[in-house]
Amino acid sequence: MQNKGIIFDLDGVIVDTAKYHFLAWKNLAESLDIHFNKKQNEQLKGVSRVESLKKILSWGKKSISEERFESLLHQKNKEYLGFVDQMDHSEILPGVLKRLKILKKEAYPIALGSASKNAKTILERVDLLSYFDAIVDGNEVSKAKPNPEVFIKAANLLGVEYQNCVVFEDSIAGIDAANNANMVSVGIGDQEVLQKANFIFKDFSQITDAHFNEILNTMKTTN
Repeated sequence: MQNKGIIFDLDGVIVDTAKYHFLAWKNLAESLDIHFNKKQNEQLKGVSRVESLKKILSWGKKSISEERFESLLHQKNKEYLGFVDQMDHSEILPGVLKRLKILKKEAYPIALGSASKNAKTILERVDLLSYFDAIVDGNEVSKAKPNPEVFIKAANLLGVEYQNCVVFEDSIAGIDAANNANMVSVGIGDQEVLQKANFIFKDFSQITDAHFNEILNTMKTTN
């Protein structure tokens, strides 16, 4: 097995569940008479469900009971899972499956590090669960990104030193988390949004073998 670990975020990196989160959060916000747009949704990427709802309430200057808060969390997740239930293999983002197959063939240890509590369900829906040697999701962590807890736990499960891990992320909080753990951060998405990442690509279809080797070579001094 390789001594370098590969850690993937889920939403917006492997599959575009971000669009489903947006729809569910937007419906929830509107039920509270709070305006919610895609720019605000960007700030929820990589953030836990509880913290996301707190942000929405803060934007709308709303205060609700703890019971109502818990009810809304349940409502949002139920609507989101309704979308997830309809997912299939076709929802894997461009270039992801090809890269996973290469990594598996070359025996790289692969982990998922996601805030989502539905990560395993989603991977099963799109038939990718077997590619991952370790999964750390919202059920196993208590600290949200940019705290690096999720990636540190993933690295520990893979048995790889933190500085020898590459993290693929689409969120600002996720990139910060990877950087905070001294891992190599690779942003998937908008260059302006993810400017703190060590490398940035629009999607995996842009990552050639040469690019991937360049990413791995940045860790040479840590071996």
